[in-house]
Amino acid sequence: MGRKYFGTDGVRGCVGELPITPEFVMRLGYAAGVSLVAREHLPAGERPAILIGKDTRISGYMLEAALEAGFAAAGVDVMLAGPIPTPAVAYLTRALRLQAGVVISASHNPFFDNGIKFFSAGGTKLPDAIEAEIEAHLEEPMGCVESARLGRARRINDAAGRYIEFCKSTFPTELDLRGLKIALDCAHGAAYNIAPSVFHELGAEVIPVGVEPNGLNINDGVGATRPEHLRQAVLTHGADIGIALDGDGDRLIMVDRQGDIYDGDKLIYVIAAARTAVGRLDGVVGTLMSNLGFEHAVGRLGVPFARANVGDRYVLELLHEKGWKLGGENSGHIICLDCHTTGDAIVSALQVLAALKQRDMTLAECCEDLVFYPQRLINVRLPSGFDWQADEGIAVAKSEAEHALGDGGRVLLRPSGTEPLLRVMVEGRDLSQVDQLARRIAQAVEQAVG
Repeated sequence: MGRKYFGTDGVRGCVGELPITPEFVMRLGYAAGVSLVAREHLPAGERPAILIGKDTRISGYMLEAALEAGFAAAGVDVMLAGPIPTPAVAYLTRALRLQAGVVISASHNPFFDNGIKFFSAGGTKLPDAIEAEIEAHLEEPMGCVESARLGRARRINDAAGRYIEFCKSTFPTELDLRGLKIALDCAHGAAYNIAPSVFHELGAEVIPVGVEPNGLNINDGVGATRPEHLRQAVLTHGADIGIALDGDGDRLIMVDRQGDIYDGDKLIYVIAAARTAVGRLDGVVGTLMSNLGFEHAVGRLGVPFARANVGDRYVLELLHEKGWKLGGENSGHIICLDCHTTGDAIVSALQVLAALKQRDMTLAECCEDLVFYPQRLINVRLPSGFDWQADEGIAVAKSEAEHALGDGGRVLLRPSGTEPLLRVMVEGRDLSQVDQLARRIAQAVEQAVG
């Protein structure tokens, strides 16, 4: 069965418009609860229990209440964690032996967007089949269990502390961060009161940035999607390194003391090189957006490389399929399955810092063998329902670009899974050619949509 509301990262949209309305989100909670009750075979009288976490968007209060009502009506108990990173929900769901976890967040999007995503009892994102099952229940009228079976709700007051200790446990016990000055940009998001404690308690001097959320400023000019802000903080404060998270704490970008920015491909390579040196790496999973230079550099390490579709859920699926532990996206989603069940920006940053400590090298030194192909990415806004794949002008522009690049480059057109955008990516050996071809395709798309 296809999915009508679920995208690559849950249900997402503009607050106040379907599907991100109080009424729909309550029905979504009820439908997910009904599905959960039907699947779980618990002892008589015991209700399924789920965890709800959220980021710092002002709409989180409203959507949290709506979800809570929906789950309670289905007979599911709810534990409320408050503002907490997405990977923290994955961890706590597993650690507390709950039946599912729910995150209210639109990740790197602006505050007026929001979304709902689910984690299984094992701390992994729900497979497509279960999301389709929830959507099937959405088509049914919303009901309510009898009063004696209604779900209860309670707050978890130590959620942040539990997650801080978990993150620290993924850093080698023989190492510390003493003597390291870190500029840390939390994007005014879910990690604002968590990430600084993790790095400080491991010994670092922390310069906090983006730690004053007001409900409206999440990702606003800060965080992993705006690394220039972190770069300036690093240079201004003379930090040894900079770490930027996105609004829900699952995306990582870093900056070295010279102000050079390191994306997901580079950071995965740093981790891969360190693990290869001690024989701890079977393979690396990237995506269709991963740079060819990254793929070639991983190959020179003697490590197999495979590409998944764009989206951390597909990276995770391919990692499980191959039995590998390391993968991610150039956008900064990094998955270290020997540390966590999902992508986690804090944990990934700790793995990078551990690699630098173990090899006694800087980010620049670790990436000396990594030479990227020039890559140009242009986002073109699409109207709802526009079939870009059927447009002849777009097809011709793409074909001409592929012919011009030959075997020395790639062209990739793909719709965003979280925004109404078509992403136009061109990669090749010559920067001016890559830029020209990308702009030509983007213009063809703009002309097609009028």
